[in-house]
Amino acid sequence: MLIVDTLTDQPGPLLEAIDSPTDLRGLSLPQMEQLAREIRETIIATVAETGGHLAPSLGVVELTLALHYVFDTPRDRLIWDVGHQVYAHKLITGRRNRFQTLRRHKGISGFPKRSESDYDTVETGHSSTSVSHGLGMAAAKAIQGDRSKVVAVIGDGSMTAGMAFEGLNHAGDLDRDLIVVLNDNEMSISKNVGALSSFLSRKMTGKMVRRLRDHIEERLLALSSVGENILTMLRKSEESIKGLFTPGMLFEALKFKYVGPIPGHELGDLIATLENVRDHNHGPVLVHVITTKGKGYPPAETHPGDYHGIGPFDAATGQPRKTPSAPVSYTQVFGDTLCRLARQDQRLVAITAAMPGGTGMLPFAAEFPDRFFDVGIAEQHAVSFAAGLALEGLRPVFAVYSSFMQRALDQLIHDVCLPNLPVVIALDRSGVVGADGPTHHGVFDLSFLRFIPNLTVMSPKDENELQQMLFTALHHQGPVVIRYPRGSGEGVPLDASFCRLEIGKGELLREGSDMLLLPLGNRVFPALAAAERLAASGIDAAVINPRFVRPLDSELITAWATRTGRVITIEDNCILGGFGSGVLQLLHQRGLHLPATILGYPDHFVEHGPQAVLWADAGIDADGIVRSAKALLS
Repeated sequence: MLIVDTLTDQPGPLLEAIDSPTDLRGLSLPQMEQLAREIRETIIATVAETGGHLAPSLGVVELTLALHYVFDTPRDRLIWDVGHQVYAHKLITGRRNRFQTLRRHKGISGFPKRSESDYDTVETGHSSTSVSHGLGMAAAKAIQGDRSKVVAVIGDGSMTAGMAFEGLNHAGDLDRDLIVVLNDNEMSISKNVGALSSFLSRKMTGKMVRRLRDHIEERLLALSSVGENILTMLRKSEESIKGLFTPGMLFEALKFKYVGPIPGHELGDLIATLENVRDHNHGPVLVHVITTKGKGYPPAETHPGDYHGIGPFDAATGQPRKTPSAPVSYTQVFGDTLCRLARQDQRLVAITAAMPGGTGMLPFAAEFPDRFFDVGIAEQHAVSFAAGLALEGLRPVFAVYSSFMQRALDQLIHDVCLPNLPVVIALDRSGVVGADGPTHHGVFDLSFLRFIPNLTVMSPKDENELQQMLFTALHHQGPVVIRYPRGSGEGVPLDASFCRLEIGKGELLREGSDMLLLPLGNRVFPALAAAERLAASGIDAAVINPRFVRPLDSELITAWATRTGRVITIEDNCILGGFGSGVLQLLHQRGLHLPATILGYPDHFVEHGPQAVLWADAGIDADGIVRSAKALLS
C-alpha cells in the first residue's frame, strides 16, 4: 500500500535520487506527486532541445509512476504499445543521466529498446502490438509456472487497429492472467475516428459514477424499506449498472474483466486500483484509464496534435525554434498537388490511416471532405478499402509512411495488384527518417515492392518530378507506388502544368565514358555533385535518373552500362533485394558481367540519427559516391 504520512518530503529534487523503480516504493503520496512534476519539467526541457514525442509522454507520467510502483518490474513485464510515450519510463529506469541524449545520434532512443535496459520489454515503434506481445508472455509464464505479471499499456487510438482486437479475442479465449491498461485520451496523433472511438467517448469518470450512485442511494433510502430492498439489488448489480454508462460491455463481451474508467492523473486512485488488479487477477483484465494528452504543459494540452511529435522549441512559449528557410517539403508538394488534381478529376479520392497531418492531407480534407477518408490505424483495411473504391470507378490515393505500409503487403498483392486495379500508394518517409530510428526508417520498401507483378514503382529526383509522377500515376491503368523521402525538396521550380511521364523510361542527366552512376530518387543530386568532383580528378561519370524501379528502363541502362564498362547504383534503401539488385539482375540477363557496386544500407537495422549523418555512414552521399567510384576504378 502507498505510504501517505509516515515519510516527510525530502528537500531538494527527488528525481536525482531515482535510479530504478525500487526507489519509488519508499516515497509518500506527496513525494510521488512532486516527482511527477519534476519528471514533466525534465521532459519539457529536454524535448525542447532534442525534439520528440512530447504530448504522449506528458500524458502518462502518473500512470508510469503508478505502474512501476505497484508492479515488480522488470520481473513483471511492462509493455508500451507504440512506445512513443516512454520518456518518464526511461527517466526512472536508470537512464536519467543520459536523458539529454534522447533521440540524438549515438544517444538513447525515443522508443523502447531492449539493448538499453531490462525494463524495455519489447522494441516497439508501430501501434497495436502490445496485447499480442503480452498474451504471448503470459502464456509462456503459465507454461513455466511463473506467477509474475504481464501488463500491456495501449492507447485508444491503437485500439482502432485490427491486430489489437485479434489479441483481445485470443486473450479472452485463452483466459491467462493478462492486464491490459487502456490509456484513453481520445487521440492518437490526430483526432481519433471511427465507431470504436465514439463508443469509448461515451464514458464517465470515476467521480461521475460515484456521484450518480450517491444520488440514486439518497433517493431510494427516502422510500423506507422498499427503497432499501431496491438498493440492495442495485448494489449487487453495480457493475451491470456501470456498464450502461461505460464501454465495459464491449470488453466483457471479449471475456475481459473491465475496471474503470478511473482518472489517470490521480496517483492515489491509480495505485489503489492497480494494486487491487494485481492481487486479484484471475484471467484477462482491462483497466480503463482516462488521461489528458500533453498534461501539465498548456500549449500541448491545448493543441496535443501539434505536440505529438515536435522539433526543438522554446519551452517558455511553446513556439518552434527558428531554422534557416528550407525548400518546400515533399509532403507539402504531394498535398498541394493532390488538391490541384482533385479539382480537375471528380473521381480522385484520398485515404489516410490516422495521419492526415503527417501525410499532407489536411488541405484535401478541408476542401473535399466528401472525398476524404481517415480509416484510423488500419493500413490493411485502407488498402483493401482503396481496392473497393477503384472497383467502382474511382481513383483512390492512399498516403502512408513507408514503414507503416509494411503491414499491408498482403492486401497490396492480393486485393490491388492481382486484379490490377488503379490504386495509387503515396509512400511518404521512404529512406531513413532521422531521430525516430529503426522502427520508422523506410528502408525496405523497394525490396518488398520490386517483386510484385502489375505494380509500377516510381521515385522522383525532386519535388517537381513528384507532382508529375502523381499526375502520371492517376492516368495509369494499374497500381502505382510513388516513394519519396521525408523533409525538404531540392528547391527546384514547380511546373505550372502537368505532363505524363512515359512508364518505364528514365532520363540521361550526364554523359560519361568511365562509369555509370545510377542514383535513385533523393540520391540523384548527390550523384550529380559526385560526378562533378570526379570530373575534376579526371574521371568521367555518366548519370542516369532511372525514375522507375519497376519497370526499369532496360534499354537506357544497358546501353550506358555497356558504353562505360562500370556501374554504381545508389539508393536510400537496404542493399538486399533493392534497386541495385534489380539493375544487376537486368545486366546479367543481358549477358553483361561488369564491375559493379551497390550502395545502400547493409544487412542490419539502421540506428537513429540525422538523415545526413546516416547517408554519410552508408556512403550514399556525394563523398561516399566519390570514394566508391575511385575504388571501383582501382
